[in-house]
Amino acid sequence: QVQLVESGGGLVQTGGSLRLSCAISGRTFAYYVMGWFRQAPGKEREFVASFSRSGGNTYYGDSVKGRFTISRDNAKKTVYLQMNSLNPEDTAVYYCAARAYSGDLRTLKDVGFWGQGTQVTVSS
Repeated sequence: QVQLVESGGGLVQTGGSLRLSCAISGRTFAYYVMGWFRQAPGKEREFVASFSRSGGNTYYGDSVKGRFTISRDNAKKTVYLQMNSLNPEDTAVYYCAARAYSGDLRTLKDVGFWGQGTQVTVSS
């Protein structure tokens, strides 16, 4: 059974930074393609960032490019999302996501496993 556990959310002021973490349990870490999605109040869940299937490339949603960075620590079986220059439009529940090593992870349909979500609130 795969489990994704996020941490690191919280309240931050505009212009501030946060780092989210997602620890995965289950099969070998390298078996999964990992990423992040978010859902703001009243809006659909949207793609934020992910690794390519090979792990050699990263993808970002247009609204976070240049501000957010996805990274991973294979030894800790953990994926991170460093979020800089935060603004109120980044307020959302952030979800860690994973799929088996069979394709990229960039749409909701790609996701095989979800974390429970962590709240990020950016005050103006």
